Amino acid sequence: MATVSPELPRTISRFADAQALAAADMASVNALIRARLASDVILINQIAEHIIGGGGKRLRPMLHLLAAHAAGYRGQNHIPLAALIEFIHTSTLLHDDVVDESDLRRGRKTANALWGNAASVLVGDFLYSRSFQMMVELDSMRVMRILADTTNRIAEGEVLQLLNIHNPDTNEAKYLDVIERKTAVLFAAATRLGGVLAGLPTEQEEALADYGLNLGFAFQIADDVLDYVSDAGTLGKNIGDDLAEGKATLPLIYAIERAAPAQAASLRRAIETGGLDSLDNIIAAIRDSGAIERARACAQKYANAAKVALSTLPHSDARDALNVLADYALQRDY
Repeated sequence: MATVSPELPRTISRFADAQALAAADMASVNALIRARLASDVILINQIAEHIIGGGGKRLRPMLHLLAAHAAGYRGQNHIPLAALIEFIHTSTLLHDDVVDESDLRRGRKTANALWGNAASVLVGDFLYSRSFQMMVELDSMRVMRILADTTNRIAEGEVLQLLNIHNPDTNEAKYLDVIERKTAVLFAAATRLGGVLAGLPTEQEEALADYGLNLGFAFQIADDVLDYVSDAGTLGKNIGDDLAEGKATLPLIYAIERAAPAQAASLRRAIETGGLDSLDNIIAAIRDSGAIERARACAQKYANAAKVALSTLPHSDARDALNVLADYALQRDY
């Protein structure tokens, strides 16, 4: 098992500390990702390398690695599990960019913008199937069931979001249902599986899953806020993409609730039409309504719940790192 170098600080207080704690394991995960991406179909290698090699924080596999250490796991299966979790996430990105007609991710052209929709969808399918090959190799029915159920929930979330596109009547409950399925369930699976590998008692395994689920909510809400307060250079995608796609995310939902009737009608029309022509006015309306602060408070609520869930685990550097990630979900700017 990869061990923490003795020179690392005992106080884990920053995102960089959490990254350093997981660095040895992440090096193994990244090497395995490269090895298992390989195919004799050249286009698969090109597209998979483009998106896997395109940066990103590898947050989901890092969550799994830290959860496994926090649970006291001492084996090696957390490495392939972290890699296949990243494959599942990457496949959803490929599919999402096609559905959303996105052309920019992490500051680079999306795969569908470079190679077309058909190739992106099919390589996404390749990554999904590769992840299930790796699950079978682990030879654990419990692991396979958790991840099979998770990927099914993610697919349901994609369809549910599609039903809400350009729907100005989308409310907070509908929005939370979508992000639970699309984002939070994979966070929960990543952290739960750390407990499964370690053979934790049910209560502690559920606590790790609750941590991941609440962190996923906090992360996605904070991400949706960034779409209205950041800039393209920092965020790595076009500002206003959610609005252009007709997505009523939490800042917009809150703004409609509190806006004057005429302004609320304008916001509703923007959702119906993807109204980027009035993006500056939309952003001003969202900020003036207090929706940004209210959405951030909602994200903070979930981050706090994530921290509370960790209290059932014994103190360790890995548990501290998981706590830091709950703060990081809210503090990041991309």
